[in-house]
Amino acid sequence: MKILAIESSCDETAAAVIEDGRTVLSSVIATQIEEHKLYGGVVPEIASRRHCENIVGVVKEALIKANVTLSELEAAAVTYAPGLIGALLVGVSFAKGLAMSAGLPIVPVHHIKGHIAANYITNPQLEPPFLCLVVSGGHTNIVKVTDYTSLEIIGKTTDDAAGEAFDKAARALGFPYPGGVYIDRAAKSGDPAKYRLPVPKTQNPYDFSFSGLKTAVINLIHNTRQRGEEPDINSVAACFQLTAVNMLTDKFISAAKDFGYKKLALAGGVAANSSLRESISKAAAENGMEFFLPDLSLCTDNAAMIGCQGYYEYLAGNTGELSLNAYATKKLQL
Repeated sequence: MKILAIESSCDETAAAVIEDGRTVLSSVIATQIEEHKLYGGVVPEIASRRHCENIVGVVKEALIKANVTLSELEAAAVTYAPGLIGALLVGVSFAKGLAMSAGLPIVPVHHIKGHIAANYITNPQLEPPFLCLVVSGGHTNIVKVTDYTSLEIIGKTTDDAAGEAFDKAARALGFPYPGGVYIDRAAKSGDPAKYRLPVPKTQNPYDFSFSGLKTAVINLIHNTRQRGEEPDINSVAACFQLTAVNMLTDKFISAAKDFGYKKLALAGGVAANSSLRESISKAAAENGMEFFLPDLSLCTDNAAMIGCQGYYEYLAGNTGELSLNAYATKKLQL
């Protein structure tokens, strides 16, 4: 079964053709990172306009690379929530038009489910149930994956997402957008014990809070410069990353123990962070748990993960109508 998938929730216009849920026949991404770097973050209006300009070419290229025609497809999957509403509407509108013209069922896919499904592509042996930590620029969740389409959030951020905190801390440190990769690189040359940063507390033991940590980095830099000194940028990055990674790892492993999970997975853009991958891998091994990681190319937004999840949604009968709308926010459950 071949599915065309479309992803346009933020600043990547992506299309892919997936066969039987886990085989990627093609995956094409038109990125806007260089343009948004000028503004230090994603500008929603610009993102939407670029999606309009790119989506036809991206879909055509995905079909050509997969060597398939529309008549060989059995469904069209598309990210419909959550994300930037203007960006999502471009993908949803295009997918609906294509589905109507080609006589294909349309499959709405939740973006978080898509990130989790990236693990199925990299790890063909992975099957639910398992516990997944989803960490990206807009989301930080601990998710029970009961089966392919039934998921439950047991922990979430109470303020900023981890990826957002990485980007804002990076901006304060003078790094370009997106900042997570620059913090990861700088941290390798820094002293993670040089500065003391707070570990935010939450009422729910599985929830996260990154706002105070991000603000502490900004204040540390400002206060140091007000004294006429220059902060050790690499060490600030190392301290911030260590604090954030330890928080994510500790709460994730704690949740796995409390709920009896022996199979863990990581997903989302921040899943590309080398320190986070190493930290959870080590902690999982120490506790006799299996740990699954998506390939680095599948951590950031892409359509392959949407096609993978779309396959399982289609099998479960979760198809949409031509009245399908896009949603900036949406609970994980359909």
